[in-house]
Amino acid sequence: MDLKNDGMIGNLPKNINKEIPTPNIDACRICKLVKDSGDVIGYQLTNGKIVSKEDAIIMAESSKIEGVAVATNKGNEYLRSLPDETENNNLSNLPIITQ
Repeated sequence: MDLKNDGMIGNLPKNINKEIPTPNIDACRICKLVKDSGDVIGYQLTNGKIVSKEDAIIMAESSKIEGVAVATNKGNEYLRSLPDETENNNLSNLPIITQ
């Protein structure tokens, strides 16, 4: 990850994330997106559990999901991938479950 003193992490502003939790040792990762009519409504975790978008935000804030940060846009919280060396684990590149 490219950390400079220019207010950026790679191509993104450092302050884009509201919170970057340090994951617990037993934290899960998000492995699939759950979508309905094209909108993300939840996530499947590596432990097989499917959680709502809102519950996933709470879990991430509680350090129970790793590899994501909680960001805000116009007052709405959402999860976003933390930048690393690979794009395979970015939320936008994960497999999708439709409902």
